[in-house]
Amino acid sequence: MTIKIDKKIVGYAVIKPEEETPALVEMLPRQPAVVQMHEKVERPEMLPGCTYKVKTPLSDHALYITINDIVLNQGTPHEVRRPFEIFINSKNMDHFQWIVALTRIISAVFRKGGDSVFLIEELRSVFDPRGGYFKKGGKYMPSLVAEIGDVIEAHMRTIGMLKDELPDDHQRTLMAEKRAQYEAHIRAMEAARPKETEQPHTFPETASLCPKCQTKAMILMDNCLTCLNCGYSKCG
Repeated sequence: MTIKIDKKIVGYAVIKPEEETPALVEMLPRQPAVVQMHEKVERPEMLPGCTYKVKTPLSDHALYITINDIVLNQGTPHEVRRPFEIFINSKNMDHFQWIVALTRIISAVFRKGGDSVFLIEELRSVFDPRGGYFKKGGKYMPSLVAEIGDVIEAHMRTIGMLKDELPDDHQRTLMAEKRAQYEAHIRAMEAARPKETEQPHTFPETASLCPKCQTKAMILMDNCLTCLNCGYSKCG
């Protein structure tokens, strides 16, 4: 708001907040306070969310993970969407107790505010003593808890809380070259055989596990292990 001064200025003084008059306070533009996530934020009657289906070889029944979000500072430039609560449901009741406990703890961390991204690495570092499994696409999951962490990461990327780390131009070029060399090598070896139907987004069965993206996509080309999924290379 513009204030027009008609008289000559002969002096000035800085007014402290406690000395501000009600008239002056009304003249100054009011900026709405930016609300940050904290444990005293009340839950609205309705929350937007997403439900993820997780099917593992550990059980005949799928796991359904629902993450609800709260929208802070809606309609302002500071609008953000943050996870508020998580629910996990399944017909398999073998893990009921620890799943309920886990959802309550994770929901409490979400509502506490601050950086909750650390939950992803904490959950991923849990290993099943019976051994892990490979999910669709060749990514290795050391445990069911680790897959719950993977779902939380995917959800955080969906709402913009995490940014996708895409390969740079050099990595994409290297990946394209290695894939082309490998495909040419396979075509040369199987020239006498009928060609198999190509499946998109698949990697060779002989590929090894990549330590960076946890996907079976590392192949040996030019005496150097290179990942066809993320571009990681043992040779730097």
